[in-house]
Amino acid sequence: MNPSASRPHQPLAERLRPRRLGEVVGQQHLLGEGMALRIAFESGQPHSCILWGPPGTGKTTIARLMADAFDAQFIPISAVLGGVKDIREAVELAQKARDSLTPQSTIVFVDEVHRFNKSQQDAFLPHVESGLFTFIGATTENPSFEVNSALLSRAAVYVLQPLTDQDLKEILARTQARQAPTAIEKEATERLVAYADGDARRLLNTLETLFVAARAERLDVITDAWLLKVLGERMRRYDKGGEQFYDTISALHKSVRGSDPDAALYWFARMLDGGADPRYLARRLVRMASEDVGLADPRALRLALDAAEVYERLGSPEGELALAECLVYLAVAPKSNAVYKAFGAAKAFVKQDATRPVPLHLRNAPTQLMKQLDYGKGYRYAHDEEGAFAAGERYLPEGMPPQDFYQPAPRGLEIKIGEKLAELRRRNRQAGGG
Repeated sequence: MNPSASRPHQPLAERLRPRRLGEVVGQQHLLGEGMALRIAFESGQPHSCILWGPPGTGKTTIARLMADAFDAQFIPISAVLGGVKDIREAVELAQKARDSLTPQSTIVFVDEVHRFNKSQQDAFLPHVESGLFTFIGATTENPSFEVNSALLSRAAVYVLQPLTDQDLKEILARTQARQAPTAIEKEATERLVAYADGDARRLLNTLETLFVAARAERLDVITDAWLLKVLGERMRRYDKGGEQFYDTISALHKSVRGSDPDAALYWFARMLDGGADPRYLARRLVRMASEDVGLADPRALRLALDAAEVYERLGSPEGELALAECLVYLAVAPKSNAVYKAFGAAKAFVKQDATRPVPLHLRNAPTQLMKQLDYGKGYRYAHDEEGAFAAGERYLPEGMPPQDFYQPAPRGLEIKIGEKLAELRRRNRQAGGG
């Protein structure tokens, strides 16, 4: 019997995983000379960290290389498949390594750490604090929201970027040099790189499929036409040589802003058909609701958040209908960017203005000393006044001229908001408040 026949197949992406730091392609903003992670590798002292970045950008590779660099035991845990039992086993292995005749440090690597709930993440804390092991988490989601603050405060966060087209071409060239099964024509190379979209694992998995098919057909060259024939629907995506991803999302956003539901649905369908993550589209809907609809229809923001939640519950394809429903609502809703502009104007004003003190009558006075210093003195409680409005009261710092950051648009609910503000300003002038 052939001994290799019983050996499990190792994917191309795993076989070509870098074994030395110098073999890593991309992430030079972290791994280049004098950069943060490079310094960490050279320090001889491992430290807990979170590696945040898109799929296929090298998070697992960097964690493994860190274990090699520090001659540490490497214990991987998948947060998708694992749980508290895996954490306990990791703790036991780390203790054995520490207490052995030849003590060894341990790195516990948790892939997709954002999938662990708070109690599971908390289970790492005492062992990280005691130094039993170094914790490395990998996540595709913003750790500020997905990793609990206690664990986050004990770990450095390194942000990995999608690989560039040049990075992917370098990986492709290295693969051909080492595997050398079949040549790939330039047009096919460009399409493969575009399809990978910054994800090295996606590129290598696709290459492996192509190499197997090419060997079966005894091809000498992989052409663009053959590539499309073999991979078919998998190749339908945003070609960076033509219709770029960000051009398409721009068209979608502008169609909603322009109140064209049909165009919005078209671009939405194009993005889904091209492989865009519906969660990304859900986030864009939330932004459209706050940026372009605003207070002209405040229900839009709630609807966008509800649609995103529905998608999380149902997934694809069922959840996509909720996103489409929200998209049409946003397109036909009255539009206002008044709050968007007002917030921008306020930020710009504060950035160039001096730091003005809070007026005494607006200050909080929780202690007797503060009251003696006139904190809060003369403040008028609006609910006790006619219409719950203290006409003539000032809320801006002393000496600061009145501002008109927010100017309601004459559309939707903001028509009523504008009328209300005009009446309140009239009452202020009448009371001598400016």
